[in-house]
Amino acid sequence: MTPAVSVALPTGTVSVPLIWNHADDPEACVVLAHGAGAGPEHPFLDGFAARCASTGLTVVRFPFPYVVAGRRLPGPAAHAVATWRTVFEAVRCTASGLSIIAAGKSYGGRMASVAAAEGAISPDGLVYLGYPLHPPGRPDRPRTEHLPFVEQPQLFVSGTRDPFVDPLTDLEAAVAACQDAQLQWVEGGRHSFETAGGPRDASVVGAGIADLARAWISARSRR
Repeated sequence: MTPAVSVALPTGTVSVPLIWNHADDPEACVVLAHGAGAGPEHPFLDGFAARCASTGLTVVRFPFPYVVAGRRLPGPAAHAVATWRTVFEAVRCTASGLSIIAAGKSYGGRMASVAAAEGAISPDGLVYLGYPLHPPGRPDRPRTEHLPFVEQPQLFVSGTRDPFVDPLTDLEAAVAACQDAQLQWVEGGRHSFETAGGPRDASVVGAGIADLARAWISARSRR
């Protein structure tokens, strides 16, 4: 188990800790990045990682350098891509030939897609938990140009009431333009998959989303 990696940035080297949720007999490994407004230990990610580990998927979480530095706003995209590259390589060296899935909540997933499109990482698949297609209320500012250049299979998990993908047809069009992508809607889900009348505990919500993505991830396992 690798406890931390050193990420080389133009501003200096940053030590990025890795949080491992080990499965007893893993069939794949999920590298999981956090959203822009929360770190890797957010309850949603805790629930997602714990459920994955209990069902045969080892999960590795990490913070981006701006979180390590105590800042609230993401740094340059290049810093996030460099972090994804370094973490991914470290996990690949440790994961003993397991399939590796790159996943992320919102911003973390988008940065994984950028890293894959640029060839910085080569996972066996990518899972986006609430892909931020555009800022809320700004469908004229899509974040999609790079998606058709991602060669690996992609799974978009999105709520039908997520303001980051309104109108829903824009996300459907973006997925259709990808080389190999599927879209899984969560009926009534908002950006963090909370639903009216559904669980209020973010860790419970995260566990449910892990169950939803599990079959897709398992299909890309080498075991």
